[in-house]
Parts: sequence; structure tokens; C-alpha cells
Amino acid sequence: MVNPLHAKPPEQFVADFFTAFTDAVVHGSEDASDVVSRYYTPDVVQVADGVTLDWDRLVAHLRPVRRNLRAYRFEVHEAFADGGRIAARFTIHARLRKSGPVSTRVHMFAEFTPDGRMRRAEQLTRAVTPAEPGTGE
Repeated sequence: MVNPLHAKPPEQFVADFFTAFTDAVVHGSEDASDVVSRYYTPDVVQVADGVTLDWDRLVAHLRPVRRNLRAYRFEVHEAFADGGRIAARFTIHARLRKSGPVSTRVHMFAEFTPDGRMRRAEQLTRAVTPAEPGTGE
């Protein structure tokens, strides 16, 4: 089996991972835990701004995402890979049902399994001036 992480540049891997996952969450009809199982390991730990999400909290987080996210785009500024680890800096551009456009800058250190699922991630985020999803801005 070819490691998905090594089959493409790290910037593309990060963009593809989050875009495919978000597409499955927002546009799919599968149960959230089934979607998570394709992209994350059962022992996943994701820490964003000091808030820890394990499997159950990650699945619970997807319910409001599924209801409220209307458009999205992942702009990867840079990413570096070392084995199954990735360091990346990217911006999430989104449009939410009630609050409109939001953009969030993410600095992430993550570990992926050979089959391309995320095992752990540490993320620092901050809000930036919004750009509409689908625009080049």
C-alpha cells in the first residue's frame, strides 16, 4: 500500500484531507462516527487552543458543523512532512448559516498513520479577516 502522505506534496495532502473530510461531514448522510472512522484513528487526540477533543468529542463537534457550515475552502500556506508527521500553516475560509463569512488561521503539528488517518494533532488558531469561500482571496 502506498502511504497517502507520501503520494503527494504535504500541502496537497493537508488540503485534500480536510476538504474530503469536510465534504463527507457536510454533504454526506452517513453517521458522524462512520465519517470520523475514515479520517481519524479510534485513539485520536486533537488539541486546539488548549481544548482536547478525543473520539467522542470530535464526533459531537461534527453535529453543529453539519447544521451550520454552508461553504468552505482550505488554503494551505505551507506544510512540511517528516515520516508520518506534518507541520502546516493554513487558513480555513468558511461561511456559516447565521453569522456569515469567517476565516481562521491554523498552525498545526499532526501525526498520521500509514493509511492517511490522523492520530493526533496540536493546533493553535486565530481569527483573521474573512474571505468568502470560493474566492481566491
